[in-house]
Amino acid sequence: MTERKPPGVSFETWVDRQIREATERGLFDNLPGAGKPLPDQGKPYDEMWWVKQKLREENLSMPLPGTLALRKEAEEALAAAQGARSEAEVREIVADINEKIVEGIRKAMSGPPLNLAPFDVERVVREWRERQPAETPPVPPAETRPKRERSWFRRWRRSS
Repeated sequence: MTERKPPGVSFETWVDRQIREATERGLFDNLPGAGKPLPDQGKPYDEMWWVKQKLREENLSMPLPGTLALRKEAEEALAAAQGARSEAEVREIVADINEKIVEGIRKAMSGPPLNLAPFDVERVVREWRERQPAETPPVPPAETRPKRERSWFRRWRRSS
């Protein structure tokens, strides 16, 4: 579309003519998405629609401001600590996230206020212990049943 609109012709007429000629040449045949509804039709207008669409196409997530990303990481760390296999692993996870929280408090980060304090390691360990299944004592081996004496009928029958 390098042609300029000729003077004296209304813009609408000029555009309509170009669309009609392109249709006659078959330029609109077999376009991808032909006959399909428009994506996101009926949703409210969003100024960042094109950014969100690009992120979806590239399988990326919207980058969070630093403080929100740290809050999210802290929540994930607590969940990971609750699912840890050992107390040492719980302590390591909490120590790692506490180090990041202290660093976030010390330096200015983008986003809303952090409002996050380092976690109490002992409290998290105590909660982890409470969630662990109680160790069941080993079941003693089943007692062997004493041999039952034969009924009087069988004894009588056998002796006869």
